[in-house]
Amino acid sequence: MNSSRKPAVKAVWTDFGGVVTPPISHTMESFCTRKDIDRDALFMAIIKVTESYGTDDYMEPIDTPLVTEREWLRQIGDILVAEHGLQGEYPTTLADDWFDGRETNHAWVEVLRGLRARGLFVGMLSNMVPTWDAHWRRMVDAGELFDDVVLSFEVGHRKPQRGMYDLAAKRAGVRPEECLLVDDTARNVEGARAASWQAVHFIDAESAGAELARLLDP
Repeated sequence: MNSSRKPAVKAVWTDFGGVVTPPISHTMESFCTRKDIDRDALFMAIIKVTESYGTDDYMEPIDTPLVTEREWLRQIGDILVAEHGLQGEYPTTLADDWFDGRETNHAWVEVLRGLRARGLFVGMLSNMVPTWDAHWRRMVDAGELFDDVVLSFEVGHRKPQRGMYDLAAKRAGVRPEECLLVDDTARNVEGARAASWQAVHFIDAESAGAELARLLDP
């Protein structure tokens, strides 16, 4: 008997942005084009605001949250004006613009439906901004697709913090090593593995589905 064989996966948790949706970079590019904002200047402003909160993860200030999205955007806007000379009205929320026209990754949704049909627990584990909650729910039927949804702003943890994974395993009712995360962010995948989870680094639905099949049916 192979004692190194991994435990059977009983719960599959998927990220939302960049997995159930197109890549974050694609969404950011579309946002900058619609708003006529210089992409490089925006990223530099975001990085500076992010560093002021003692982190290098630009979503952390608003998805735990450490600050309201409105205040975060004001800080970014102030830097764009003061340091980059950009003028104009900047949004008080990204929710409408961020989700306007954003497509659902239907190929991945079908993979998740297939997993649930075969009896696996399927959940969504996302670092989510409070003001974005109603918007993502319009893109998918959460009740039909997921057994549970764990969002950072609701639970006070975020990926890749250990507490996020421990809580999700508890909510699924399985051991950590029986959980698997599918995520497009390498640090979240690494965090899952550090918490004794199995994990798949998402590139596209086809390759992630194939890797899931290999892990579920070794």
